[in-house]
Amino acid sequence: MMTSSALPAAPALLILGTGSLPVARRLREILPGAEIFGLRGRVEADDVIPCDSFGDTLRLLFGRDRPVVALCAAGIIIRALAPLLGNKRAEPPVLAVAEDGSTVVPLLGGLRGVNTLARQMAAALGCPAAITTSGELRFTLTLEQLPPGFRAANPQDSKRFMSDLLAGVGVRLNGHSDWGADWLTDSRLTDDPDGPLRLTISPEARDATPDELLIRPQVVAVAVTAASADKARSVLARHGFSEQAVACVLTPVEDAGAAAVLALATALDCPQRVTPGGAGFADLPPDLTRYQTDGVTLLVGATPGAVRALGQPRGSVTVIGTGPGNREWMTPAVKAALTAATDVIGYQFYVDLAGPYRPDQVLHTSDNRVELDRARHAFRLAAEGRQVVVVSSGDGGIFAMAAAVLEALEDSADPVWHAVALRVEPGVTAAQAAAARSGAALGHDFCVISLSDNLKPWPVIVNRLDHAAAADLVMAFYNPISKARPWQLAEAFDTVRRHRAPETPVLLGRDIGRPAERVTITTLGEVCPDQVDMRTVVIIGSSHSRTFPRADGKVWLYAPRWYGEKPVK
Repeated sequence: MMTSSALPAAPALLILGTGSLPVARRLREILPGAEIFGLRGRVEADDVIPCDSFGDTLRLLFGRDRPVVALCAAGIIIRALAPLLGNKRAEPPVLAVAEDGSTVVPLLGGLRGVNTLARQMAAALGCPAAITTSGELRFTLTLEQLPPGFRAANPQDSKRFMSDLLAGVGVRLNGHSDWGADWLTDSRLTDDPDGPLRLTISPEARDATPDELLIRPQVVAVAVTAASADKARSVLARHGFSEQAVACVLTPVEDAGAAAVLALATALDCPQRVTPGGAGFADLPPDLTRYQTDGVTLLVGATPGAVRALGQPRGSVTVIGTGPGNREWMTPAVKAALTAATDVIGYQFYVDLAGPYRPDQVLHTSDNRVELDRARHAFRLAAEGRQVVVVSSGDGGIFAMAAAVLEALEDSADPVWHAVALRVEPGVTAAQAAAARSGAALGHDFCVISLSDNLKPWPVIVNRLDHAAAADLVMAFYNPISKARPWQLAEAFDTVRRHRAPETPVLLGRDIGRPAERVTITTLGEVCPDQVDMRTVVIIGSSHSRTFPRADGKVWLYAPRWYGEKPVK
């Protein structure tokens, strides 16, 4: 059966009012990465993402393939999603939960783990799960969605096969006791030696026969080096094993990032795992059957569990940008990385913004000025097979942790560090967020300059300011002022004033996307350093930047798409 960790994405919990919030919070504790969405104006809580329309949000989340748990009447969900329903194999799990937590009703996603999810939630709430799927009720299983570790060779026949079983057609069960298919042994399906149907559990490479459902147990681990990876598939065929029976690709840790190994894992649709045992794989359990050919070792266990956990996962470091602070601006890829993480590293304030976290996730927080120490710590953890996320606010690649992570990797000669899977997931940076709040302050050519002189000399900064101002670029200042350098922002303004008119628009965006957000639009002639702190991004317009009144009495700011004379329409 599918577990919650195998769900297509982190679940979304939707509530209509504060009365459902305690139940939603209990469910969030058991659902990795789950988020709570509540109607704006009805639900006000720091850990709830506000939404303006329950139906629109439900359809949006469903369309993004997220499991949806709505604490409301089932009819509301049915009416909202009815226009979107089509392919049942593609539908994510959708469940209705009574507002008081007294009932869990799986509605959609029967082929993607909804019943397992319903039982898990019902156990946590101490209530019944209203399972209505015929196969699960009659036989306590469904053959259209197999448990982890098993794959159907002919999945297109699963529905017909299940229909025949429900109609009373007898079935012969083969191989289930040989390959650890306890889910089949423990089901209510009866073995009929004379039945016209056959259900076979076997890792062998062959096609299913008529009236047979052939299920491959993933009981084979393929151990290769970078040099032998391209021979693995032919070795599998030579020994009669189906590629669908492969549970993982094992490789020495120093070869973990090799292109041939990664390509093999992709072709076999299985995870890559690493072992410190070297090319001979001598440290692996002796009770597995071994086949060694052309530098490839096939390790065969009696059950999927015997080989699934060989070695350790290939460690990963993912640098994320959480955006300015509003969770609605956090990208799905960033949320997915946080959900998958075993360890989260970062400056305490930024790590707190990225939460909440599961109890099993380990948080490593530190001061904001030890970027290289954090980066090295991330690689040390990943070398142990941990899935590490390094947190930055805004975009991790803009004045943030991605550069420190790459610097630490370049400085290291450790092949294990270089074999770690490294990704950088982008985020919404402060200049983008502030510009969006004002209209389109970055609508034409612009540059971004940090005024911090911790790692570059102040004269270099002034030189860049002077050239950027002379080039008439819109300019965004990061790290604009601090107690240690209170005079620098005034000099920066004076440098720009040598090239820009006093009426040039200036935007000050403080805590954008957070509760204390403040957006101020002033001019280069009026702005002063006292209006700015380290949580403010400063955007200075070009000679063509424009402002005009908004309907609410405030001001729109934008940099026109054109430069020079306005084109004739």
